[in-house]
Amino acid sequence: MSIGDHVRRIEDPPLIKGEGKYVADIRLPDQCEAVVVRSQYAHAKIKTIHTEAAKRMADVLLVLTANDLPADLAPIPMRLAPEEALNLALQYPLARERVRYVGEPVALVVARNRYLAEDAAEQVSVEYEPLSPVTDVDESLKPGAPVLHPKMGTNDLFVLHSLKGSVEEAFKHAAHILEETFYVQRHTGIPLETRGLLAVCDDKNRLTVYGPTKVVHFNRQILARLLKKNIEEIRFVEPNVGGGFGQRGEFYPEDYLIPYAAMLIKRPVRWIEDRMEHFRAINHSREQKHRLKVGFTNEGRILALKDEIFVDQGAYIRTHGVTVPQLTQGMFTGPYDIAALDIRTHVVATNKMGIGTYRGPGRFEGNFVRERLIDRIARHLHLDPTVVRERNFIKPEQMPYSNGISALGEVVEFDSGDYLHVLNQARRVMDWEGFARRKAEAKTEGRLLGQGFAVFVEKSGRGPWEFAEVEISDGGAVTCKSGLADVGQGVQTMLAQMCSDQLGVAYTDIRVICGDTDAVEKGNGSFATRGTVVGGNAAWLAAGELKEKLIRTAGEIAGLPMSELALQNHAVIRKPDQAILFPFKTIVAECVRRGVILRAKQTFMAEHMTYPYGVHAAEVEIDPETGAIKIRKYYIGYDLGRVINPMLVHGQLTGGMAQGLGGALFEELKYDDQGQLIAGTFMDYLMPGATEVPDIITEYFERSPSPLNPLGVKGVGEGGAVAVAPAIANAVADALDGYPLKLTSLPVKPESIRRAIRQGAKTQNPKEVPS
Repeated sequence: MSIGDHVRRIEDPPLIKGEGKYVADIRLPDQCEAVVVRSQYAHAKIKTIHTEAAKRMADVLLVLTANDLPADLAPIPMRLAPEEALNLALQYPLARERVRYVGEPVALVVARNRYLAEDAAEQVSVEYEPLSPVTDVDESLKPGAPVLHPKMGTNDLFVLHSLKGSVEEAFKHAAHILEETFYVQRHTGIPLETRGLLAVCDDKNRLTVYGPTKVVHFNRQILARLLKKNIEEIRFVEPNVGGGFGQRGEFYPEDYLIPYAAMLIKRPVRWIEDRMEHFRAINHSREQKHRLKVGFTNEGRILALKDEIFVDQGAYIRTHGVTVPQLTQGMFTGPYDIAALDIRTHVVATNKMGIGTYRGPGRFEGNFVRERLIDRIARHLHLDPTVVRERNFIKPEQMPYSNGISALGEVVEFDSGDYLHVLNQARRVMDWEGFARRKAEAKTEGRLLGQGFAVFVEKSGRGPWEFAEVEISDGGAVTCKSGLADVGQGVQTMLAQMCSDQLGVAYTDIRVICGDTDAVEKGNGSFATRGTVVGGNAAWLAAGELKEKLIRTAGEIAGLPMSELALQNHAVIRKPDQAILFPFKTIVAECVRRGVILRAKQTFMAEHMTYPYGVHAAEVEIDPETGAIKIRKYYIGYDLGRVINPMLVHGQLTGGMAQGLGGALFEELKYDDQGQLIAGTFMDYLMPGATEVPDIITEYFERSPSPLNPLGVKGVGEGGAVAVAPAIANAVADALDGYPLKLTSLPVKPESIRRAIRQGAKTQNPKEVPS
C-alpha cells in the first residue's frame, strides 16, 4: 500500500485482542511499588516531615524526603521554549521548604506492594505553616499579594510582547472600536491510562526505565543530567500508551524519583498514578484571560487589534517552558491579515498545578477568543459573520505570509493556504444560504436554532530534525526505526506506508520500531504534530535510498536504465510493460551477494514549521426550558497539503473534536479560594460521552501542499480539537441572538443560557449577562 491509501492501522490487532502491554502490565522479579505523599495545602512552609513511623513498618523499603535527595540536585529543566529568567520558578522533584499547590510531592514511600506503600504513606506526618494562597491572576498581580517565588520578586513571572504596525494610529482611523474580556477555563487531558513508571537498575548500575514518555531520548538526557550519569547508562522504553495529548511529553517529579529509588534499593520500582492523583498532579492547561480592544471599518475590516493576555501558569514553570504563551500569541491572528497588532502576554504564578501542553496548546484558547470576536464584530455591524471572515482573510497570493509574531524560536510564516476555499466548503455543507429560512421556521415552532463557524490555522512539523533508519535483512524483511514515539496516533502505520510507497512491499510486512533508546540511536519524539512532517519524511527518504540501491542493482543485471524500473508488488518491474524482472527477495539476495549495504539513515531537517488550516462549523438547537445544547450537525474541513492515510486523518479529526467538545461545554478544573481542587473526581469533572459527541462530517483537502518538505505534507493531530469551542459558542450565540448572552467564557453552561432566556423574556431592552 502506498501514500494516500485508506488502510487499517497495524497497531490495532494486538490492542483489540487484549495483547497490548502497558507499564502497569509489566512484572519483574522482586518488583516493589511506590506511593507519592502529596501536599494537602496550596501554599505553606514545611516545618518538619516525620518519617520514622513509616520506616519502621514491615516491608517498607525506602522513604525519601527532599533532605534525602542529593544536596546539589538541580530542578527539573525546561525542554521547549526555555527562558533563563524563569529558572528560579522551576520545580524540584520533592518540595523544599515550601509547597505551592495541592498535590505537590513532599515524600516518596517504597514498599513490597502497593497496599503496604499506601499504608506507610499515611504514616508520613508533615507539619505545615499555612500561607495565604493566590488562585486567580488578578489577585496574584495585586500589590501585597503573596509572592510564590521570592527570588523572582513578582508573580508576573514573564512577559511576551509582540508589536506590528502603528496600533494607536490605526485605532484613530477605525469607524468602530470594541473592547471585551474573554476567559478560557482550566482543564486537561483525561487519557484512559494514567501515568506510570517502572525503573530497574542492574548489577552494572545501568538503569532501564519503562514508561509513556513520548520523548524518550530527550527525557533520558534530562534524567542523566539530574542523576549525573552517562547517558549510555540509561535506557528508556515506551510500552503501549493509553493516550498522549501533550501531558506525557513532560518530565515530572516522578520521572526522577522512581529511577532514583530503584538505584538506591537495587530492586525494580513501579509507580502507577491513581485517578485522583492524575487530576491533581498531571499538567493542567488552557486557563487564560484576554482583555481585547479591536478597531474595524463599517465593512468589518479589522484595522487594529490589541490584546493583553494573562496565562494562569500555576505554581511552577513546567518542562515546556513558555510554549503555551508563545503559541497563544504567535498563532492568535489565525487566517486574518491584520496590519496593526499589539499583543502582550503575562505568565502569572498562582497556587495551582502548573500549566503545560494539551492538544492544541495556545491555539484552543486563542481560536476561541479570536473567532468569538469576529462574530461580535459581525453582530455589531449587522453583517454575515462568514462575510466578515472572508473580508479579512490572507489571500493565497500573499503566501508565504508572515504575521510578524515569533513563536518557538521562529517568526510565524504561513507556507501556503487558501482559507476562502475551506470556508466556502463549510457554507455549502451546512446549507448556510438556506439556514436563515430554516431558523425562522424553527422559531415559529418555539425552537432555537443557530449556526456557527470558526476558521483557523494550525502549526505542525516542529523541528529541528527527526531520525529514521530503514534496513532490509538478508531474507528481505524490512525494518523501520524512528525517533518518533507511538502514543496512539497511528505513527507505526504512517511510517510503514512511507516505506511501502518507496519499496513496493506490503505495509503490513514492515516492522516499525520506536520508543526505545537502545534500538533507535537518536530522536526528538512525538509532539507538536510533527510525526508525519518530520519523522515521516525521514523514513520516506531513508527508504528511498534503499529503493535506489535495489533498482540500480536490478538495472545492472538486466542491462536496463534505472528510469525504466520500479519497485511494485514485492518485485522489480519494467515500467513500459509492467513485466516482473526480479521478485523482491531475489534482488535483495543479489544485493547482499554483491556487498551492497541495505541500510539507510536519514535525519530530516525542518527549518520552519508547516501550517495546515481548516474550518469547523456547527448547527445547534437550544432547549428554551433547560438551556441544553443539542448539536444537530457538525462539519470539519481541513487542508493538510497531502494525505498519507485518509482513515488516520478522519480518526484524528473526530477524536480531536470529542476532546474539544469537552473543553467547550463540560470540563473545568475548578479551585476554591484556598487553592483546593473542587472538581478533582469524575463526580465533578464532567466529560462528553457517546451520547454527547455527534456524528461528524469530515472533509480533507490537498489544495495547499507545503513547499517545505519533499512530500508536501502538513500535520493533522490537533486540528480536530482547536476550533470546536468557537464554532459551538458562535452557534449558541446565533441561536440566542435575541437574548442577552455575551458568551465570552468557557465552558458554555446551560445555566447561563437559561438565565439569558429568562432575562430576555422579562424586558424589552435587556442588558447583556455574562456567560
